[in-house]
Amino acid sequence: MSADGDRRDPPRHRPPPGRIAPEALAAARGDAREGLTWLGRTPESRGPILYHAFRLLARFLCFGVFRFRIDTSGQEHLPAGGAYFLVAAAHRGWMDPFVVMHAIPAEPRCWFLGSAPSTFTAPWREWLIRRLGGLLPVWRGGLGLDQHVASARAVLGNGGVFAQMPEGTVSGPPGRLGTMRTGWAIIAQRLDAPIVPLAMAGTEELYLGRRMASRVLPSTTVRHLAGLPTDAGLPAPGSREELELARLMTDRLAEILGPVVEELHSGTIDPPGRPRRLRRRLTWLLLRPGRLDRDG
Repeated sequence: MSADGDRRDPPRHRPPPGRIAPEALAAARGDAREGLTWLGRTPESRGPILYHAFRLLARFLCFGVFRFRIDTSGQEHLPAGGAYFLVAAAHRGWMDPFVVMHAIPAEPRCWFLGSAPSTFTAPWREWLIRRLGGLLPVWRGGLGLDQHVASARAVLGNGGVFAQMPEGTVSGPPGRLGTMRTGWAIIAQRLDAPIVPLAMAGTEELYLGRRMASRVLPSTTVRHLAGLPTDAGLPAPGSREELELARLMTDRLAEILGPVVEELHSGTIDPPGRPRRLRRRLTWLLLRPGRLDRDG
């Protein structure tokens, strides 16, 4: 037992627990509906009473009970009135969606394109999330991108905020970006909406009083990230040119976000002697347990 009251971390050579493939999870439940098909309604930009009550409860738990602290800045860069595509990194834990929501106004509300396998771990969670809204689930395994484009278009068309975390996993290195997938950039091309980068840090491990940080960066566009003239046309959907442009946009976004993530991370590091009470319990509170020494 460590001084902070938590069990010691497993040795670094011990592999993390085995993971069940998303495809196997979807097959086991006999239901892999995604996006709007799963939600069954238009994503609203004004949250119902249950949504606002849940936000208050979440804030009470995070800031009152767990005593988390989030230093956030850059809100002046948010487009007025919503209808923008927010792209956030680094994605390192279950707190990340709450860090995003802390950085932007409660309304117009934010909708995340997120992992169904890591979220729907119990029937009651799936029921609650459908009622609350805010998630458009993805079952990885090649069900196609068109329905995610449709989800994003529905959110933005209703004045909401569409959010995505391109790393797609929480297992990357602390304080640095991991590998960013290009799906977000394809969706962005087909929407051609304002893109708001959000840098986040400090969520890779959680304990009582943990410091985190976020910064909203100036909004940009598909053409600006790709280095194209403002009046340039965009590639045809599904073309090789679209994929190439998506990679170019992703590399450019990483160049923008990477240094800010590193800067923010340095301000979230506590001294080695600081107690890290409930570290393991809070770090994996809403995730399947894994390793705390996530250096890969």
